[in-house]
Amino acid sequence: MAPQRRGAPKAEGSGAAERGRPSSTKKDQVPREAQRPWLKTVGLGAGLVLVALLLWNSLGTDDGIAEVLALRGEVLAGRFIEVPCSEDYDGHRRFEGCTPRKCGRGITDIVITREEADRIRSIAEKGLSLGGSDGGASILDLHSGALSVGKHFVNLYRYFGDKIQNIFSEEDFQLYRDVRRKVQLTIANAFGISASSLYLTKPTFFSRINSTEARMAHDEYWHAHVDKVTYGSFDYTSLLYLSDYLEDFGGGRFVFMEEGANKTVEPRAGRVSFFTSGSENLHRVEKVRWGTRYAITIAFTCNPDHGIEDPALT
Repeated sequence: MAPQRRGAPKAEGSGAAERGRPSSTKKDQVPREAQRPWLKTVGLGAGLVLVALLLWNSLGTDDGIAEVLALRGEVLAGRFIEVPCSEDYDGHRRFEGCTPRKCGRGITDIVITREEADRIRSIAEKGLSLGGSDGGASILDLHSGALSVGKHFVNLYRYFGDKIQNIFSEEDFQLYRDVRRKVQLTIANAFGISASSLYLTKPTFFSRINSTEARMAHDEYWHAHVDKVTYGSFDYTSLLYLSDYLEDFGGGRFVFMEEGANKTVEPRAGRVSFFTSGSENLHRVEKVRWGTRYAITIAFTCNPDHGIEDPALT
């Protein structure tokens, strides 16, 4: 990254050495003067390295990352890491053949195409253009109708009424349902359970995060948490990323918290990251430093009482 400097210039007075014996003072000065350009080059290089490190930090790196599970630039057919299950599921009703006994985390880039990711991101952009949080984190929930507006939430369907059909199309909602089904099948296959035993649960929502300073507690998305503890109904959590790390935004990586060995997933449009929702997958999202990060959180439960229906335009 540092620019190349030309080598040290020839010491002046080399011709004089042939004409006569130089004084001892001249002999001492020549090597010192010859070294100065090299010292300047070393100093400049060190300074540029420091600037590069500071710049890299501003792009969104975080201390404590021991391993990158999925780089933005790689295309994963499927990567799965099994981890021991926590006891979080014991405090809830168990559903044989669904409640996690095999726990872990997986990533795939071949379930949702980038073209599908672009199309579904346009749904998020259309909906969130109607509102948006005063802070850095905005949500759109097509199931409940919740939409961030300023420091509050409104019900999208009540607030806009029949005009909602001028914003979204039936094709939008069909794509949303198709993507949800693909993610559901992916989770079922990875954990060896029947897809029919999984029920979509709330909250399932779009998120848009930028670097705007937080205005309320909801904007502070970066705190570590456990989905099963936070929401109760969650048994399996998934994230579908709709934008690219270091291309659309800096920071904003997903981090699995493990003592001394945090692991991260770099978002990539169309990438699906999924995991069991207990304390075995304590996690957080880094603060977004610049740009805008889009994603969908899609959650599943084994308890049919906590299931929700797919959204419908009419």
